[in-house]
Amino acid sequence: MKKIALVFALFTFALSNAQAPLEEGGLQLNLGVGTSGWGTPVYAGLDYGIARNFTLGGELSYQSYNTSGYKNSILGIQANGNYHFNEILNIPSEWDLYGGASLSYYNWSSKFDGESVDYSGADDIGIGLQVGGRYFFTDKLAINLQLGGSSALSGGKLGITLKL
Repeated sequence: MKKIALVFALFTFALSNAQAPLEEGGLQLNLGVGTSGWGTPVYAGLDYGIARNFTLGGELSYQSYNTSGYKNSILGIQANGNYHFNEILNIPSEWDLYGGASLSYYNWSSKFDGESVDYSGADDIGIGLQVGGRYFFTDKLAINLQLGGSSALSGGKLGITLKL
């Protein structure tokens, strides 16, 4: 029973200190994994508060998968912009609901039985829309979930956010 009371007290304290969305001039780091038809991507990105309720960000991702004798690797670079809906929807400060657009470039590398395969297809560039949310446990730590995105990360992402 003491453990439950301690967890409840820590959870209540964390909620009382949570602050979202990212303020103008603020910076946050996002880390996590995604879903894709081409393996499980891992990603790291930064968001910067450019104005009230608006952020711009960049992201790097990597994923690999093997299929029918092919070994594939994908390195992604992404730029994104998001609008944060907390103010207009009157959402509590521990939550951060956002939506936006992204532009991505993917470098695909494939090998078949050890031999490099030239891949220069239309999937190198991705344009997409995303919607996501964060839940801040403290004023600096959150869990995030995002759906949508561009071609190689089009399923979704789950990760953590650290305000810097």
